Amino acid sequence: MAPRRPPDRHVPTLAHLISLGALRGYVRVTTSELGRRMSRSQQSASDHLRELEREGLVRRAVRGRALSVLVTPAGRAAVARMHEELRACLESAPPALDLSGAIVSGSGEGRYYMSLRGYTRQFQARVGYVPFPGTLNVRLDGASAEAASRLDSARGTVIDGFSDGERTYGWVRCHAATLNGRVACEIIRLERTHHGPSIVELVAPVSLRRRLRASDGSRVSISVAA
Repeated sequence: MAPRRPPDRHVPTLAHLISLGALRGYVRVTTSELGRRMSRSQQSASDHLRELEREGLVRRAVRGRALSVLVTPAGRAAVARMHEELRACLESAPPALDLSGAIVSGSGEGRYYMSLRGYTRQFQARVGYVPFPGTLNVRLDGASAEAASRLDSARGTVIDGFSDGERTYGWVRCHAATLNGRVACEIIRLERTHHGPSIVELVAPVSLRRRLRASDGSRVSISVAA
C-alpha cells in the first residue's frame, strides 16, 4: 500500500523550515515567529509542529524553553512533490496569445468611462494603477480577431460593475498584456460595448499612443499573458 500523502497545508511550514537550514541539521525556531508567518496563534503554531512530528515530517528537540526542529526525508519529499506538481502546472500552461492589428480612433467614450471613480478605485486595488483616461483601440487582423475570442472564456481580473444612483455600469475584465514587446498594458473586455469582435481596447497608466509615438493606422503587436 502506498504511503499516505501529507496534507498540502504542511508544505509552506516545511518550506520555511528548510529555508532556515533544517535539512542539514536542527535549527532553533520560536512558535511565536512561526505563528506570525502562518497567521496563527503561538499555541496553534506549537500544535502544528506537533502534528508535523506525528506525521513523521519533522523531529523536534526541546531543551528547557529552547525548541529546535529538523526536517526529515519524508518532509523533504513532501516539499519536492509539491514543487514538481507546481512546475508541471506552469509548464503545461497555454502559451501567450499573440495578436496583431492597426490602431484606430474610438468614439471617445473610453476617456469618460476610465475616469469614473467606480472604476478607478477598483483598478488601483486590483490591477495596481489608475488607467490613463481613454483607451487605445486596435482593429485586429482576421486570424487575431478569431484568436482573441479565447479571452471571452479566460478569467482575467474583474472590475465589478456598479451604480451611481442614476445609471448602472457594466463589468470590465482585464488581461495583462505587452504592447510591441515592451509596453505593459491590459486588454479589457467589456460587459457593454459598441465595438465589434475585431476591435480590442487597451489601457495602461500612461497614454499608449504617446508612448508608442503612434497614430491611426500604425501596426502593433499584442502579447497576452497566458
